[in-house]
Amino acid sequence: MSIHSHDDLATFREITSAVNHAVEAGTLPEVLERIAEATRKLVNARYAALGVPDHEGSLQYFMVAGMTHDEVANLRGHEPQGLGLLGAIMDERHTIILDDMKSDPRSVGFPPAHPHMTSFLGVPIQVGRQLFGMLYLSDRADGQPFDEDDQWLVETMAGYAALAISGVRIGEQQNRINLLEERKRIGMDLHDGIIQSLYAIGMQLELARLSGKATQEDLQASVVALNDVIDDIRDFIMDLRAVSYSKQTVYDSLADVISRLHVPEQIVIDVQAPDQLAICSPIVLEAACQIAHEAISNALRHAEADHISVKAIQSSGIFRIEVADNGKGFDLDRLNQHQGLGLRNIQQRARLHNGSVRIHTAVGEGTRLTVSIPVKIHSSKENGRVGRAAR
Repeated sequence: MSIHSHDDLATFREITSAVNHAVEAGTLPEVLERIAEATRKLVNARYAALGVPDHEGSLQYFMVAGMTHDEVANLRGHEPQGLGLLGAIMDERHTIILDDMKSDPRSVGFPPAHPHMTSFLGVPIQVGRQLFGMLYLSDRADGQPFDEDDQWLVETMAGYAALAISGVRIGEQQNRINLLEERKRIGMDLHDGIIQSLYAIGMQLELARLSGKATQEDLQASVVALNDVIDDIRDFIMDLRAVSYSKQTVYDSLADVISRLHVPEQIVIDVQAPDQLAICSPIVLEAACQIAHEAISNALRHAEADHISVKAIQSSGIFRIEVADNGKGFDLDRLNQHQGLGLRNIQQRARLHNGSVRIHTAVGEGTRLTVSIPVKIHSSKENGRVGRAAR
């Protein structure tokens, strides 16, 4: 063990420091991932995981620590569903500690390609009877079974983790409330301005129809008024987009793109992007997100892939978007001769901002599309958070 129970003060400091670091991540998936990794290190275990239940008895989130990228990739399609010992923590809501998990009747075994695991320590993350999640650990690095000191450490971490997860949930709820209030404000603005203008034009046209005396000048005046309203709507939409992209981080902007797509359950989309405001203008960020939307849509429709990665990179003077898939790929020479509408749209959007498009693909090797846009540094609030995943 890396921490001993007789040094309680140092232990509490390490736990509170780890939880504070986790909360700085901001979004729940990365908070969970950081807590799982911190707990794994705390008891010097080989593997750790943190699960958050949904409202149907399964798992909404399941973040792992200690596995390699290849080990995680091999388990795609066999994600935990909250059964066996994982579900026992959810149902029984008390600590379970086992020297050999496969000997326990609640164990349901492992899927193919799962790393071999022997010992088990599972702890509910809860306040009172409210369950926020479950911490799972397996196999101490020294080969010894988990003991009472390990149990105390993980239960202490779980108590702090409950507060951290609760805080993030409250923040997410507040964001939803803010969004609803913003929608209400937008509705009022539309009603007081644009809708009233349309209503007035409609009344003028209706009066002209009923009188039967509408002149060409009357109709032309209505057309001019309608064009003015169209301009107002266009300006209104542009203002909304500018406000949205000026307030959202790069990651959140890309996550919104994916949320608007229909992603089949068997396809995983990973997002790696700075959790900070863009260095470019909101207009450029909007264009980059539209490009990402087009590229992801193309991959979903044509690539026959089960994994798509989306990366955004901000470097000095360059904003770069990369969309890659592990699908069937295609003949690039043939594509250049017969450009589809999707690729043409991507290239046109990039050119509007003096950007460039590079495509690397071959039959059977997947596809990687990279768009680079030169930018003048607009705004940046660095906090160093990257690599979150979205689905």
